[in-house]
Amino acid sequence: MKKLLWWLIAGTKGGLNRAKIIEALHKRPYNAHQLCEMLGVDYTTARHHIEVLEKDKLVSPTGDKYGNMYFLTPVMEENYKMFEEILEQLGNNKISVDRNKGGE
Repeated sequence: MKKLLWWLIAGTKGGLNRAKIIEALHKRPYNAHQLCEMLGVDYTTARHHIEVLEKDKLVSPTGDKYGNMYFLTPVMEENYKMFEEILEQLGNNKISVDRNKGGE
């Protein structure tokens, strides 16, 4: 899991957006439209990052196709501390989602 998280966040283009999605979904579920607004990216970009995270079994959808709400999988929830440690090691304080947007 540690290698996967390092690769998804630090080793690939779009890692910052994927980290923001993981962080946001840790707080509450979102649908794809809400995530694209929160990230400030177009819908296609947000869907791409969600699909990457789904493929690696870090997020899962619930609901009908259009209105799917996304949640962290139990495996990602169990490893969230490791995710936070990776962010800390990266020293990138730009990853945190703005608390006034899509936060708590």
